[in-house]
Amino acid sequence: MSTTREDALHYHENGRPGKIEVIPTKPYSSQLDLSLAYSPGVAEPCKEIEKNADDAYRYTAKGNLVGVISNGTAVLGLGDIGATAGKPVMEGKGLLFKVFADVDVFDIEVNTKKVDEMVTVVKAIAPTFGGINLEDIKAPECFEIETQLQEALDIPVFHDDQHGTAIISAAGLLNAIEITGKHIEDMKIVVNGAGASAIMCSKLYISLGVKLNNLWMLDSKGLITHQRNDLNKYKREFAQDSHLNRIDQVIQGADMFLGLSKGNVLSQEMVQQMADNPIVFALANPVPEISYEAAIGARPDVIVATGRSDYPNQVNNVLGFPFIFRGALDVRAKAINEDMKKAAVYALANLAKKEVPDQVNAAYKSQNLIFGRDYIIPKPLDPRLITEVAPAVAKAAMETGVARLDITDWERYKIDLMKRMGLYNKLVRDIRTRARADAKRIVFSDADNFKVLKAIEVVRTQKIAHPILLGNKQKIEALAAENNIDIEGLPIIDNKTPELENKRDEYAGLLYAKRQRKGLNKERARYQMLDRNYFGIMMVQTGEADGFLGGFSNKYAETIRPALQIAGTNNTLNHIAGMYIVMTKKGPYFFADTTVNYEPSFRTLADTTLLTVNEVKKFNIDPVVALVSYSNFGSTRQGSPLRVRQAVDYLHNNYPDLIVDGEMQANYAFNAKLRAESFPFCKLGDKEVNTIIFPNLSSGNIAYKMMHELGQVEIIGPILLGIRKPIHVLQQQCSVREIVDMAAITVVDAQTKKDQMIEL
Repeated sequence: MSTTREDALHYHENGRPGKIEVIPTKPYSSQLDLSLAYSPGVAEPCKEIEKNADDAYRYTAKGNLVGVISNGTAVLGLGDIGATAGKPVMEGKGLLFKVFADVDVFDIEVNTKKVDEMVTVVKAIAPTFGGINLEDIKAPECFEIETQLQEALDIPVFHDDQHGTAIISAAGLLNAIEITGKHIEDMKIVVNGAGASAIMCSKLYISLGVKLNNLWMLDSKGLITHQRNDLNKYKREFAQDSHLNRIDQVIQGADMFLGLSKGNVLSQEMVQQMADNPIVFALANPVPEISYEAAIGARPDVIVATGRSDYPNQVNNVLGFPFIFRGALDVRAKAINEDMKKAAVYALANLAKKEVPDQVNAAYKSQNLIFGRDYIIPKPLDPRLITEVAPAVAKAAMETGVARLDITDWERYKIDLMKRMGLYNKLVRDIRTRARADAKRIVFSDADNFKVLKAIEVVRTQKIAHPILLGNKQKIEALAAENNIDIEGLPIIDNKTPELENKRDEYAGLLYAKRQRKGLNKERARYQMLDRNYFGIMMVQTGEADGFLGGFSNKYAETIRPALQIAGTNNTLNHIAGMYIVMTKKGPYFFADTTVNYEPSFRTLADTTLLTVNEVKKFNIDPVVALVSYSNFGSTRQGSPLRVRQAVDYLHNNYPDLIVDGEMQANYAFNAKLRAESFPFCKLGDKEVNTIIFPNLSSGNIAYKMMHELGQVEIIGPILLGIRKPIHVLQQQCSVREIVDMAAITVVDAQTKKDQMIEL
């Protein structure tokens, strides 16, 4: 999805400026909390750390904190723009650390270009951190800075510009060698570029088996040779005894080309002069040394990798640094050594050979990614990266003696890594991925609203659905033009226009046939087809659309009513309910009924539970259900607690395999340890509850809205349960992101919902 300058500036400026913040991890609401957090309680951990410095890992955030440190002398493709101008990049690096591996970051911008000053500053602040990620520091100073810090500090120091590309590309190289049947010790490799990344790629390749005299490196002045007297000591390591100079002279017979330079320096003719089954890693960004199309056009036997996400085999540093630091931090490593880097290389190479999960295939619009010429490197959105790379790095740290902690149960460690990441990102990613795999036609009934229209653009661009826009055509087109929203080619239906009179009459006739014995006359049926909800839902009913999403500017009941009248229910009890997905750092929770049934009977509560369980299973999650109330297991014998208890009895008697219990207060529902201690007879045991059934609409509605405002969570919903067709309702004035999520859920519902009844 392309972005404009205005998009980028708005993203960084809107709301709280920047991309990161610091939040407390301990309670702070009472005087006791504050006295423990600061004076006088804070003195106790200080005294323990004074006696044993390693206790800083026990009592502070040091063990999960990385310093992303830069002087801004080699920022992205921008060059030497200074420390302050480089800060957005460092914040972005911090965001990636957190999102991909739950590593916390302080970004530090140091206003000096001198090696000794940079080293002094980083050494002085190093006690703050469990690791140091040097970033965007130009060569050759970066080599000296990293080396001096590695020698001086007992925490990992890692310059990602040097080592990140080296590790990722080395994994691709190993797999390309396996596919082509080449032998690494015999390979001739041409490296175009002699900066930090090129030099470290070359060193890593040599450590993997490439012969130094088979590696030919060029800088902007040509081939690096012994005859040149303008080389620094880092380039001089790769000097050849040769009178050749230009790349077209050196490339002949080469097995591999590695480009870390600038665009369009490798021609098709040069590729044709390479050895059989050539390997071309053209990693300049955004314009590679040779385009993917040109390389493939030159040689059908070529294996191509680039730094771009729109072509196969993207060399992306995010495949490495978050997980390398994750593994190093988890064993409190004193360094990231060569063996740890190689462990990451082999882990990435091996992961590319494993069967690819469906959600990864769908995310990259592939039917079936298989290890081969177009898949030699894992994809950045592969959820297995953290459980493959981090353990490999941690194990190498232990084996080489730089780990302060040992991991003994590796399966448990992998589970902990997944828990650390939570299920939020996974669930949303899976929902959107499943939607993309088989996108459906979804009617948006509020398409002439800015947020809905913007969400439609996202849905279309990300290929989550095929949007059908329902609303005033002139208003939609004007809104799109005014806000640069691309809706070109999308169908726009204005149900009030004279051109659609016949369609309205057709739909009205169908509605009248359904409702003629329930008080509806023909005139009223025709009038209702002027209502977007009735018209859009009838499109789904007749098969002219696959799903419906409305309610952004209407009351909830105004969407539910036509859904019930036209589509009806999908269960034998004609029961409906509403559910919200509450996304927390601990994972997703499913709240029901939050939108429909005011004071449900015990049987309605039981039916709501069954509908909710059926929906939760669609997300490949095993529901663990608590029916909550203001009492615990019979402590109150009237009102809503009695109805809840009766519902639980009914469920236990009729659905004994369902993991459900109640009535219980919310703290016992969410605290498994407390519940097990107080109520050992509870059927939930020590399981973590993920599904909450509320005793009435008031409590459910209050709970999810409080969570939304105070709990630093995201909400998806309401998800309408019990309707026969894929029809869903938006919260009034919800965000663009929430609309996109609901669109994805509507698509998934359309994929799975069959026109059949559920037995309750």
